[in-house]
Amino acid sequence: MAEAITPRSQDFSQWYTDVVQRAGLADYTPVRGCMVIKPYGYALWENIQKALDQRFKATGHENAYFPLFIPHSFIEKEAGHVEGFSPQLAIVTHGGGEKLDEPLVVRPTSEAIIGHLYSKWIKSYRDLPVLINQWCNVVRWEMRTRLFLRTMEFLWQEGHTAHATYEEAEEEARRMLSIYADFAEKEAAIPVIQGRKSESEKFPGAFMTYTIEAMMGDRKALQSATSHNLGQNFAKAFDIQYLDQSNQLQHCWTTSWGLSTRVVGAIVMAHGDDQGLILPPRLAPIQVVIVPIHKNEDEKAQVMAVVEQIKVLLGEAIRFRVDDREGYTAGWKFNEWELRGVPLRIEIGPKDVAKEQVVLARRDVPGKEGKRFIPQAELAREVPKLLEMIQQELFERAQKFREEHTHEPKSYEEFKSAVEDGFALAFWCGDAACEKAIQEETKATNRCVPLDQSNAKSSSGKCIRCGKPANEKAIFARAY
Repeated sequence: MAEAITPRSQDFSQWYTDVVQRAGLADYTPVRGCMVIKPYGYALWENIQKALDQRFKATGHENAYFPLFIPHSFIEKEAGHVEGFSPQLAIVTHGGGEKLDEPLVVRPTSEAIIGHLYSKWIKSYRDLPVLINQWCNVVRWEMRTRLFLRTMEFLWQEGHTAHATYEEAEEEARRMLSIYADFAEKEAAIPVIQGRKSESEKFPGAFMTYTIEAMMGDRKALQSATSHNLGQNFAKAFDIQYLDQSNQLQHCWTTSWGLSTRVVGAIVMAHGDDQGLILPPRLAPIQVVIVPIHKNEDEKAQVMAVVEQIKVLLGEAIRFRVDDREGYTAGWKFNEWELRGVPLRIEIGPKDVAKEQVVLARRDVPGKEGKRFIPQAELAREVPKLLEMIQQELFERAQKFREEHTHEPKSYEEFKSAVEDGFALAFWCGDAACEKAIQEETKATNRCVPLDQSNAKSSSGKCIRCGKPANEKAIFARAY
């Protein structure tokens, strides 16, 4: 199965598509730009949901659900919002065989409809804060699509909160950004940079947009989640007001934040190799696959009896599967589970039964180096330890890769070379015209202004392109 995968060095884009399809994550549908998420891919998404949902609820957020269809007039209420989303809208003009009195927009995001409802629900400072999240699908009419990374319909979560003050809204937006970063690094094993988007890159209608940016295996950037302080823009557009403690009518301050199935693509591209997926153990649908090896019925009976014991040893805390399918060689099974990224494989044959041992094979360490023999009795202790080791080493490997391909250029010529190789961390004057020129000249975009500017003091403080005074460094990179 792995032979059918295009090597990453030959064509990274085709490699990605090959892996997503052949590992059973997703497939194309007859509708351009739409995908079907297959059971293995959906199981991965469910683990992502679980890890995030626990974090949301631990910080006081509740789940709800809002309509898929939004009156077109709602989208038009916030000027920046309609301008940003108009090219991507899918609009329903007919229903039940009749033309609708007002067209309905198929949800591209829910600030508008939720803003309308918050204006009904919020009356007093006692009603605040409102902390709501929803898991749903959205539709954006994308011209260039790629499985998981950019599809016309995708799954995500979108949080929407309302607060009494700017400070509370800002704290919320930053808190959710840190939650996304914590998830990315601890669960997906992907190091991320927390930063602020430039004016030209921020969410339509937002006062401030924050992002986590990750480096993929081809050294391009991927925006992996965003958190927006919406200020009072939507509150004023939808009349979300409350009576404060002085009995004065005030507009709320709102936020929104989201992470989508794009993160599945990030996991593929950050960790995968020419053999296929490498999944971080904390999110892998199957953490351990047990492959029994036997040539005849007598050997099968001996091996399978021990497999039953191994299942008990692993217990319910480990997500495992026994691959006892007939008609497939052990080598074929090894290749398939490597393609599907299962972190750890347990091999057991008649000789292992006799020696009361098993072979453990790590997915992230190829060949003999990733294999070792351990006594069967030690499985309950060693398997969890090894899974945690794999999790940590995947993160460290991705972090090292990013560090090796992040540069601090001293000149614009060095900057051009830097973005050819990965990330360029450089002073930028803040001028949108300069930002646009950089993109036109290098195909690199301003990914974010990192929140951590501790290294900015050691440099000249001049914009990398125009030489004007600059107070902050930004990450520039070619991106998805």
